[in-house]
Formats: sequence, structure tokens, C-alpha cells
Amino acid sequence: MSTRKISSALISVFYKDNLAPIVHQLAKEGVEFISTGGTQEFIEKLGYQVTPVEKRTGYPSIFGGRVKTLHPSIFGGILYRRDDANDLKQSEEFKITPIDLVIVDLYPFEETVAKGGNEEDIIEKIDIGGISLIRGAAKNYNDVLIVASRSQYGELLDLLQSKNGSSDLSDRRRFAAKAFDVT
Repeated sequence: MSTRKISSALISVFYKDNLAPIVHQLAKEGVEFISTGGTQEFIEKLGYQVTPVEKRTGYPSIFGGRVKTLHPSIFGGILYRRDDANDLKQSEEFKITPIDLVIVDLYPFEETVAKGGNEEDIIEKIDIGGISLIRGAAKNYNDVLIVASRSQYGELLDLLQSKNGSSDLSDRRRFAAKAFDVT
């Protein structure tokens, strides 16, 4: 089995409940946190350093937050194949560092509709970056672990604790299948 140690995690979630134990466990394993806005603040309030997505991309969150993670330095870090010579060469050439774990959930579109949100609120809950991050990480399950729902936090924490911040190919494949169910 292809075991991968998690060294960096992109965490950008709408719901932060039950996230703290995962952040503590990842920090214990020495994982670099990469994050956006409210999730970045959440992790920093727990006492951990975070690399803002903006530092990786060289761009601020733009268009009212509609574009944050949609950038080659983020998607390249998720999608490049760690065992492909050309991908490794390009990651070095373009200074793209790996992202080993992606924890992302989607904006609450259905909840907003069900609560009778106005059209503007509903439109802003159509997630573009989140869905792309989930699909990108799931596509590269050979190298990346994807957690696409807060309902998976318990399973992730158990995995991190039992395998000391690592995952096997079977773990990544299982989480990827769940991610595709979300998308």
C-alpha cells in the first residue's frame, strides 16, 4: 500500500463544528495549515500558524470572495502526480508545493433555498471553488486525502490518530469515493 505522510493541509470550510480536534491532531503531526478567511481565523484562534491562500497564490480574495482558491498554485499542489517525472519537474519549475490533505465543505445552498433565502443569497451559495477543490483532490486520491463533509470528521480523526498523520491508498480511495458522492 502506498502510505503518504500528510505534511500540508488546505482547510476551507463553512461549518467549523468538530473541526478543532482535527486541527489539534494535524498540528501535533507538524502539518502546515493553508486556509482562507473564516477558517484561517478559526485555526489561528486555536493557536496555530496558518499560511493564507493569498500568500500561496499572490492574489487576494477577489470579487466579493468568489475567487480565492481558483489558482494554479493551489490546484497544482493538489493535482500534480508525485510519481510522475514531468509533474515533479513542473512543480519545481513553477514553485508549486504539494497539498496532501484537503478539508472542504460546500456552501449551504440547499439550506439557503429551504429557508426561503432571497435570490442574491441563493446565488452566492452556489459553490465553485469548493466543488472544484473536492473534485481535484478526489481525482488525485493516489496522492491526496479529501474530506468533503463534516460528517467525515470523526473518521478522519480516527485515521490521523491511528496512522500518525498518514494515510494509505485504500484510505484515500475510500474518502475520494465519498467526495464524489458529495459532488
